[in-house]
Amino acid sequence: MPSKQRKIAVMGYRSVGKSSLSIQFVEGQFVDSYDPTIENTFTKSTRINSQDYELKLVDTAGQDEYSIFPSQYSIDVHGYVLVYSITSAKSFDVVKSIYEKLLDITGKEHVPVVLVGNKTDLHMERTILYDDGRRLADEWKAIFLETSAKQHSSVSEIFHILLTEIEKADGNVNEKANCTVC
Repeated sequence: MPSKQRKIAVMGYRSVGKSSLSIQFVEGQFVDSYDPTIENTFTKSTRINSQDYELKLVDTAGQDEYSIFPSQYSIDVHGYVLVYSITSAKSFDVVKSIYEKLLDITGKEHVPVVLVGNKTDLHMERTILYDDGRRLADEWKAIFLETSAKQHSSVSEIFHILLTEIEKADGNVNEKANCTVC
């Protein structure tokens, strides 16, 4: 089977770890210094369920609740990683705003999204509870993960799960395997 090309946008408030997650996934390393991103694009080949993928990750500039949703992030983008820091209530509010703008600009009721609570290594500074993230993801019918880019915790899972969600949205995953009535 030929590789499927998939484009994923990584979005969230500034300094939540979007670049760290992207670099950790693509290069397997953690960059400890903070250098605000304008926009970076990373590519990575990966394989899930016997299917090869050529991923293009768009690591976006930090958004805030007043940011206009950049239209280039709705064109040819197959799925979204929406990131907040578990240490920042502001970043949690901003990710909600980004999601609403995403639905508005795409005109869809549902888009493939993984909601990510990052920086679990800073658990002593936690302000957003795991259950808060879980509830929000449930509202969105999205997948929820908590991660630590620094500790390489659940980083690959974000992108692998999102690829599976993209395939489901495209109707390419047989969900009957879990169906007991079919």
